[in-house]
Amino acid sequence: MKDESLENNVVTLYGRGWSIRRLSREFGISRDRVGRILLQNQHKRETGSEYRLKPTKRATKLDPFKEYIGELLETYKDPPPTIERVFELVREKGYQGGRTIVSLYLAGVRGKQTKEPIICVETSPGQRASHDWSEYFIYFSGTDKKEKVIFFSYILNYSRRQFIEVVDDKTQVTLFQCLINSFMYFDGVPLQIKSDNQKACVDRWEFGRAVFNKTFLDFASHYCFAPLTIHPGKPRENLKVERPFYYLEKNFLNARSFFDISDLKKQLTEWLLMVNDQRIHRTTKRKPIDLFRNIELALLQRLPRKQYDTSTIEYRVVNNESCIEWRGYYYVVPTGYMYETCPVRGGKEQIIIYGSGFEEIIRYAIPENGRENRYIGRSRSQSSKTSYPKTKEVIFRLQAMGHIMEQYIEQVKRHKPASYRHHLMGVLSLKVNYHRDDIIMAVHRALNYKVYESGAIENFLSVNAEKKNEIKLFPRNRSRYEKE
Repeated sequence: MKDESLENNVVTLYGRGWSIRRLSREFGISRDRVGRILLQNQHKRETGSEYRLKPTKRATKLDPFKEYIGELLETYKDPPPTIERVFELVREKGYQGGRTIVSLYLAGVRGKQTKEPIICVETSPGQRASHDWSEYFIYFSGTDKKEKVIFFSYILNYSRRQFIEVVDDKTQVTLFQCLINSFMYFDGVPLQIKSDNQKACVDRWEFGRAVFNKTFLDFASHYCFAPLTIHPGKPRENLKVERPFYYLEKNFLNARSFFDISDLKKQLTEWLLMVNDQRIHRTTKRKPIDLFRNIELALLQRLPRKQYDTSTIEYRVVNNESCIEWRGYYYVVPTGYMYETCPVRGGKEQIIIYGSGFEEIIRYAIPENGRENRYIGRSRSQSSKTSYPKTKEVIFRLQAMGHIMEQYIEQVKRHKPASYRHHLMGVLSLKVNYHRDDIIMAVHRALNYKVYESGAIENFLSVNAEKKNEIKLFPRNRSRYEKE
């Protein structure tokens, strides 16, 4: 493995007069490796390209038997001999090597294998739909550069009518919202929906069967469809959605210009209705819109009265800036909840922050993409400040942990009068990563040894207690988030 730091040391010290023997002894590497490092560096400095050793063809144990293998392949063509059978036959001739070299040689001799034929299975009206993602880099004249655009495609397998949407990511929440939009676009749900092995749908495979994600199964039950998936490594099983992406690329994205993403979405909507729906499909020989309206629409399942709630609930710790981080933004929470673990419900339009008893604390609208100021709910005058709870509130929250904390508060005030607030805040912040009982044990030990610094208590916990979280309270690149 390439070690840039080692190579830099070898090159620079050699330039200062160190011998190859001394470099080898100093860094614990062979003299040959030192020589290679110096040779490669010199070659790159003089030519600008990486130095590569010329491959040398070495004799192998299989060489005497290659002519015999050629005779086998020429004699037996239908069916051709398998790797295992060739290996057995050359072993009978005296070959003493392994099986791998035989398989590699046969792969090189046989070349590219013939692909399996494509078998397109037709389904009845209203029975099945398929969905998938695809990414393209598209030039926008408004910014004069190419940007990555993610498309979601959903197609009814019988009528071939298609719904395509531009999305920001490939998360499960986005998938659910796209599927809901598709159901509403077609005013119904098929009996089955097939996808590839994306993580939003499939957790793993066991004994040749897919284990679907629990949340995805809950979503499927809400809309009364059976989830299906392709076998790993066989994308052709979902050809009915793969092929329309080819049509999207060759028709919609071909010879069209877009000013920005909004212009692309507008043109995409028009293209779906005026072109994609109205074309004569090469397999069905009919327009997708005609098959949909006349046959398939009546056989789709009706939509439920209430759509599936796509918002997600996760737990977040209120950091020492009295903020909760969610999807790259920092949402301000009242200082009374600092260092508490709070449930957060995040949706497409808003985020709701709850207390430990699941009472609502505050809610915010989701900010627009690209916002520079990452702090939501904090004014410009507050953006350079850090909010902290009042000392009385810190003492009250520590006292709620038990009698030991009352003793600690009294002693730290007596022995650390100038910095007792700092140590009380430090002990309170330990609730983020450590269990209450462990904190009390550490404080009890500190009182016995007359050690009152919060840092000493934290060091004791880091060695003797098991963490419940691994959370850093300060955001990275803080100065970047404070831009207005």
